[in-house]
Amino acid sequence: MISLDDVRSAAAVIAPHVVRTPLLPFGSGWLKPENLQPVGAFKLRGALNALARLEDRANGVVAYSSGNHAQAVAFAARLHGVPAAIVMPDNTPAVKVEATRALGAEVFIVGITERVERARALVAERGAALIPPFDHPDVIAGQGTIGLEVVEDLPGLDSVVVPMSGGGLISGVATAVKALRPDVRVIGAEPALAADIAESLRAGELVRWDPLRRARTVADALRDEPSELTWAHIREHVDDVITVSEDEVLAAVADLARSARLVAEPSGAVAVAAQAKLGRGVAVVSGGNVDPALLARLLAA
Repeated sequence: MISLDDVRSAAAVIAPHVVRTPLLPFGSGWLKPENLQPVGAFKLRGALNALARLEDRANGVVAYSSGNHAQAVAFAARLHGVPAAIVMPDNTPAVKVEATRALGAEVFIVGITERVERARALVAERGAALIPPFDHPDVIAGQGTIGLEVVEDLPGLDSVVVPMSGGGLISGVATAVKALRPDVRVIGAEPALAADIAESLRAGELVRWDPLRRARTVADALRDEPSELTWAHIREHVDDVITVSEDEVLAAVADLARSARLVAEPSGAVAVAAQAKLGRGVAVVSGGNVDPALLARLLAA
């Protein structure tokens, strides 16, 4: 498991290339708008930290992703002048595929259950380095820098609400927050249609859901499952989970646009939907790479 020192070291590495996002008041709580990052999502933090620490990146990097990690790795690879090959599932929103290609990455589209296998094959074929979306200490430490910033910027912090899927974000944030402020509650947020972590915490062990079952949610960036590494962090540091319906997620997307003037994708609004139930705390708006047609439809309703 990672430590506070790992997160602080990551903060120093990525500082020149990421936005230190502000805390914005919202209702009875606050927002941490990671949708304002250069690639529109928090994933840039972990990708930058992991790629910067690679000992050998001469043959490029490979990643698999539903979209936001893809853009983050493509951005980091371009920054370091190395090629990036990204494997994306065929249910990825077109806006994310196009943005990844625009950053110079080579994109491979596969079935939703085939992306890890294809990525590993590319690594073997090319001698490239794999940067996974969450199952890596350097990725987790990079995401944890959000927790450092929240604690520093809000002395009266009582809770932080973080979306969960593969678990890299909440693992890093929870590690930093609990090390600095053990009294602060770390709350995970999940779509009810992909609530495998909530079920795992109730069961006291990691419960696996079928990928097609998790794929039902409109929150396309939250269709992964935790690894043994992220599950260890979640089990140790996360205090509770709030699940939200699809209608609550989409309502939060519209509310963020209208009331906070923030563009969020459904996955990025899940913590905000959960925060509304909690009534306080800092909600991490994890991403803003929304399908324009979906946003227009929600705002027209």
